[in-house]
Amino acid sequence: MEPVKNHKPAVVAIIPARYLSNRFAGKPLALIAGKPMIQHVVERAQRVELLSRVVVATDDMRIGECVASFGGEYVLTRSDHVSGSDRLAEAAELLNISEHDVVVNIQGDQPLFAQEIVAQVVQPLLDDPALPMSTLIYKIIRPEEINDPNHVKTVFDHNYNALYFSRSPVPFQRNPEETIAPTYYKHLGFYAYRKGFLLTFVALQEGEWERFEKLEQLRALEYGYKIRVVLTEHDSIEVDTPDDLRRVEEHLKKSCV
Repeated sequence: MEPVKNHKPAVVAIIPARYLSNRFAGKPLALIAGKPMIQHVVERAQRVELLSRVVVATDDMRIGECVASFGGEYVLTRSDHVSGSDRLAEAAELLNISEHDVVVNIQGDQPLFAQEIVAQVVQPLLDDPALPMSTLIYKIIRPEEINDPNHVKTVFDHNYNALYFSRSPVPFQRNPEETIAPTYYKHLGFYAYRKGFLLTFVALQEGEWERFEKLEQLRALEYGYKIRVVLTEHDSIEVDTPDDLRRVEEHLKKSCV
């Protein structure tokens, strides 16, 4: 895919939101401070000036009707997608997004994301038209996250190209008597893709690393594609359980967002 000269790509946010979840069915519609969680996410995204469009991609009309009720835009996708990227790719096709435009995957279960991170994750693709995708990382400051498999760790080269993502602590500290501990970085699930590459990516067969780690971004690395990582100062709370909802509500009360 050759970049188009003098083409300023549009940046479109797509928010995958499925109704069924193993741990929390109906999560996008769960109320936080009186609003459905998906509304919090959409309204934050709509305040990002860089974005030309914000669309929810869902497989359930209950979510679609909810989004329409507060004036948001949604597109109805198939219900058999294995991953969020598959849903993202179908939505990008349904929305007729140009091959060279940038698609940002904003997670529908992170209602408190800092608006600045959207520009941070998109900027590498605006700076380098040949770059296929980028994502965010955050320096781990809570020790309990290092060994938690739900917090994915990342290692990268001097040019901030990802080398590997793992649910295990990487790097492994071989000598426990070493006085300086490794710095660990966790992956935040915000991605930016060139739309043409997004379609290429979802057409690739599942990779071996991906199959073991259950991390679809490893597929891109295994097939030789670059993923640029961007170090951000903003962490983001994911809502996976009803207890997480309470944490988010407490955070909203303290910050008066």
